[in-house]
Amino acid sequence: MRSTEPIGEIAESNPDIVAAGVVPWRIDPDDGLQVLLIHRPKHKDWSLPKGKVDDGETIAEAAVREAKEEANLKVTLGIPLPCTHYFVGKKSKVVYYWAAHVEKLRRVSPDGKEVDIARWYSPSKALKKLTNDADKAPIKAVVDAYEQGLLKTTPFLLVRHAKAKPRNSWTRSEGERTLARTGFTQARALARMLTVWQPERLVSSRWTRCVQTVQPYAAAMDMSIKKQTALTEHAADRDPDKAQRILLKQFNNPKSTLVCSHRPVMPTLLKALKTVTPKELREFLPQENPYLAPGEAIILHRALDAKRRWRAVAVEIHKPFED
Repeated sequence: MRSTEPIGEIAESNPDIVAAGVVPWRIDPDDGLQVLLIHRPKHKDWSLPKGKVDDGETIAEAAVREAKEEANLKVTLGIPLPCTHYFVGKKSKVVYYWAAHVEKLRRVSPDGKEVDIARWYSPSKALKKLTNDADKAPIKAVVDAYEQGLLKTTPFLLVRHAKAKPRNSWTRSEGERTLARTGFTQARALARMLTVWQPERLVSSRWTRCVQTVQPYAAAMDMSIKKQTALTEHAADRDPDKAQRILLKQFNNPKSTLVCSHRPVMPTLLKALKTVTPKELREFLPQENPYLAPGEAIILHRALDAKRRWRAVAVEIHKPFED
């Protein structure tokens, strides 16, 4: 689910080809906002970095991979942009796009095979240069977001722990209940998916199944996990206000942050997130139990408002790839 698309529209379209890409952007000291276009000699066209989703990866992971393969750019995804829909022959195709900030003003070196030129343009020049009119909508969305001060964002992620062993067959302390075999697989897939946003801080319910959910990512990135008792099921039930205060404290941290908790705690935490989400975006937050599937994540892209307060400017929900 993406806050740039009506709920269900993409799923119902059931395209033959699913692809993903990015609009790389930077701020040039002389030219201002610029976006990157690539030239593909095989197709003799100018376009954005994009490509088909490979087996075993999520759409978001595909977007990051394509940026690396086609433009040699290592990016993290920013706000979601409008999808494009068109036909390739008789096959329908949808391309998911994200903004991708490139901080260093360096030359981009494409692979020289699939892509032979990668060049920065002002948005107005890029729109004229594009071969396919369908690629214009994501660039226009980048310009709109930039003009509104909503383009440079920092992600905040709320994750439900991966699948745990059954509650009714667990005989030890509830806080010690571990992930099931499927849950460990989900946790590894989640770790791969999280590299798309690269959270810099990890906060988890102290209970074992939540810690195990984020552990593969923590290990891969050599990060520690801050364990919070207030985010456990029992503590949040006794003192929901404290759980909400802790969540909002993490939301207001300027670093990209991930919080992992439990399904029964989700309504409490989502209630807090609604206070920092504009009314027009709240419909994109989960409304009904179970709120999130095991291992699923809400990504809120945050920007500072006029009063220097962090507010959500886009909402997405992503689930790790499962065999």
